[in-house]
Amino acid sequence: MGSAKDIILKVIPAKIANEFVKKHHYSGKVVPNSTLHFGCFLDDKLHGVMSYGCSMQKSSIIGLVQPCLWNEMLELNRMAFDDYLPKYSESRCISISIKLLKKNAPHIKWIISYADGCQCGDGTIYRASGFQLTGIKQNTTMLLMPNGKIMADKTLNNSKYKVMGQSAGYWKKNGAKPIDGMQLRYIYLIDKTCKITVPILPFSKIDEMGAGMYKGKKITLAERQTSAGSVTVAQQASSLQEGFNSTPALNKLQNAI
Repeated sequence: MGSAKDIILKVIPAKIANEFVKKHHYSGKVVPNSTLHFGCFLDDKLHGVMSYGCSMQKSSIIGLVQPCLWNEMLELNRMAFDDYLPKYSESRCISISIKLLKKNAPHIKWIISYADGCQCGDGTIYRASGFQLTGIKQNTTMLLMPNGKIMADKTLNNSKYKVMGQSAGYWKKNGAKPIDGMQLRYIYLIDKTCKITVPILPFSKIDEMGAGMYKGKKITLAERQTSAGSVTVAQQASSLQEGFNSTPALNKLQNAI
């Protein structure tokens, strides 16, 4: 098996990306507004997918970075990797994708993404990739349904469910409850002349607010850093400073986003 330095990123069709995400993402779901899909290949096989697209809450977050026009930001909607990839692969793939965006879509100034501290993790990969933590809040949008399934309120509020009279508001009155945990917001500035307009939080705030989670288990940053054999985020980040392999150029990227 090759190392993380041997990973190659390619733009792949939505159909292939979505099939992989459904199989390997913890939610089993895709984000319908993802428009740009990077496939992460090692040893000539697909082992990871990163999907970028417009945020479903764009009007409420566009002001988080200034100056910024409507088409100058992206959300990293989904990341899914299988167990074949070696250590540091996720952060390396994010870094390569940002380099490709800078080269082929220079109008993109910043990226936003969210860490699910209810079901998955608190954003270790984002911190290792140079993202800034800009928000931690109690989850109110991921709902545990009466049938045991977990659904996002924005999914329930789309036209399909509303037509059936099954909006998030309806289900909250009929047994659906927010699952316990925190949601964390991260921002990466591609254009370093831009400014984040909200406070940047120290990573220690994650432990202060009880938001620590790793691989679906509640655990503090301090506990991870003191565990035998653990690798700190700073060490992960330093490992990404080596050179990148050449990656095929993106075609018509600006039209894709």
